[in-house]
Amino acid sequence: MINDSNSDRLAREQFGRDFKWGVSTAAYQIEGAHDVDGKGLSIWDVFTSRKGKVKKGQHGNVACDFYNCFKGDIQLVQDLGIPNFRFSISWSRVLPTGTNTVNQKGIDYYNRIIDYCLESGIEPWVTLYHWDLPQELELKGGWTNREVVDWFSEYAALCVKSFGDRVTNWMVMNEPAVFTGAGYFFGIHAPGRTGMKNFLPAIHHATLSMAAGGKVVKQLAPQANVGTTFSCSYVEPATSGARDLAAAKRADALLNRLFLEPILGLGYPVDDLPVLKKLEKYMRSGDEERMSFDFDFIGIQNYTREIVTSSFFTPYIGARLVAAKKRKVPLTEMGWEVYPEAIYQMIKKFNSYSNIKKLIITENGAAFPDILKDGRVADEKRKKYIEENLRQVLRAQKEGFSVDGYFVWTLTDNFEWAEGYHPRFGLIYVDFETQQRVVKDSGLWYKALLQQ
Repeated sequence: MINDSNSDRLAREQFGRDFKWGVSTAAYQIEGAHDVDGKGLSIWDVFTSRKGKVKKGQHGNVACDFYNCFKGDIQLVQDLGIPNFRFSISWSRVLPTGTNTVNQKGIDYYNRIIDYCLESGIEPWVTLYHWDLPQELELKGGWTNREVVDWFSEYAALCVKSFGDRVTNWMVMNEPAVFTGAGYFFGIHAPGRTGMKNFLPAIHHATLSMAAGGKVVKQLAPQANVGTTFSCSYVEPATSGARDLAAAKRADALLNRLFLEPILGLGYPVDDLPVLKKLEKYMRSGDEERMSFDFDFIGIQNYTREIVTSSFFTPYIGARLVAAKKRKVPLTEMGWEVYPEAIYQMIKKFNSYSNIKKLIITENGAAFPDILKDGRVADEKRKKYIEENLRQVLRAQKEGFSVDGYFVWTLTDNFEWAEGYHPRFGLIYVDFETQQRVVKDSGLWYKALLQQ
């Protein structure tokens, strides 16, 4: 069993026989091989080549070299007894310019991954878009160009036609709030654009594309299990004052509801975030219907909570986050508060929407300083983080809230976007100089849980 306390053991069986246990990854963060076998440039290939965009000038050109090491890494997934493996397809690896010309070597590569997963008794879960837009499409406006809906639909169709005979589980998009906000408003992620003039059209076109992608998958593979994933943070006001309460409501609309509600047919949360009225400029007749799709499951990705206070000087939203560091609370290496109850609260929140069929935790994990010593990584903080989050998932289940799976972020330490290689989230330690892998204590703990 897992805990020393016999009265408080966490056991796999407690979550139910059909509960999906897995681990999640993303193509750009692990694959490397950025320019081999016909792959085109992605926006992250270009962004990381620009000075000052990523800490220490790091990039994903090699990353974990999963392109060449995938068999060994999938073998580790099998060795850990993890039955479900989530990975994403690099759009520019299969369609180097984003449309039209197919790169067969890219298709072959993902076929090898899928086939090896199945040979190893592991169920593949494929994410279509995990932030690495082909650069050629960015030159045409990227997510600010409404044509992206057609480009994405073509790409989704190619993937389903190529892999849908063996892949049952699909996730259309990963965290649209993050790739539009960080990439098209703040400019801290690829492609590095800023301002509302980029953010607003990117929001609307990503929403349309998410629904269109779901429809394409279902049309071509009616029996497929089709979902999409959303980042979410439990939002609380700094005080019980009216201004902070209103600020928290606006922040919640932005962080947690912006993409979810239109997909569910509820429209954008304009009433609680009036700046979204500006989206009308990009809306066309029939878009309300085009934005919605009845997904088989919704993936939620939670890491922390946010404390929000009113801020007159913050444009558009009138709210700001109170940094966890200033609140003197336990932190991860990303500066995020360690607050396991956040995942329980988000399960409750998403359960309040009657038209969500199934809910799966598609990412949850933590970065902490990891030291390889005598062939071991004793990452007690990560082990505790995962265990305490799972206890909150179980708490939600026991209270009658639906939650049908849990995927750890992530399998191996990897390239963590603008933070480079410093934050380590993996169950498996990677020496990026030698590509050596070492299963951390947290990985061994997860294995023990899954073996019960």
